[in-house]
Amino acid sequence: MEFFTETAIIAGVAIMTGGWVVTTWLRIKNGYPLENSWGKAVYPKNDEAVERVKLLTGENAELRAELGSMKDRLANVERIVTDEGYGLTQQIENLRDKQQEMN
Repeated sequence: MEFFTETAIIAGVAIMTGGWVVTTWLRIKNGYPLENSWGKAVYPKNDEAVERVKLLTGENAELRAELGSMKDRLANVERIVTDEGYGLTQQIENLRDKQQEMN
């Protein structure tokens, strides 16, 4: 009976260790951050990772700026589309009058 208990304990520890190894390997393979014993993400400290983070941060800033300009353009398009025909016609005529005054 003691042999069975010792074998079960050893097998249980081996299975849990194997599961931990597989889980860690899957996290690394799929790009998820590793976690320490407190559940906090642990990131690699090599130069390649730091450079990649800098590139992604720059790209993120560019995309945010582009998104802001797209929002402004969309607001103008929405204003034009929802504007009544008379108001739009009046604005066009005002612009034509200003252009003729300049010439």
